[in-house]
Amino acid sequence: MKILARQLTLDMYNCDTSRLSGVDEIKDTLTKIIGNKPPLSSEVVDAGHYSIIGAFVTGHIALHIYKELRYVAVDIFTCAEADDSEELAAVLRKFFRPDKIKSTFLKRGDFGLEREIKPKIKVRVAPLRRVKNAGAKVVKKLGIRK
Repeated sequence: MKILARQLTLDMYNCDTSRLSGVDEIKDTLTKIIGNKPPLSSEVVDAGHYSIIGAFVTGHIALHIYKELRYVAVDIFTCAEADDSEELAAVLRKFFRPDKIKSTFLKRGDFGLEREIKPKIKVRVAPLRRVKNAGAKVVKKLGIRK
């Protein structure tokens, strides 16, 4: 069955702090990827939280950046089949350099069977983060046995 639109959401945890400080730098990076249309608007919600939003004819992109939490939430919505939201997501992952990413892909306007309406969720953890977690587990187990 043909779907009307696709939506990709990204939760990026423990992002590189040097990449979270400049709204203009983030907007410039997005402009290089998607071009000047749509114009991106940014809004400071409070001291540690700001958002960047761009609306296309065929969808939108929205980022919410939480500087103190080192967390970025991304929403990429498209109803054009030619758009590749994964390509944009890969560039954003490379830019923010998170330790952990949770991505969810939704088929919007899918009129198939109800049991087929489930999001596909992927979790990626940076290799260095895995090493740190494994080392912490080993130290904890050795500490318990003493």
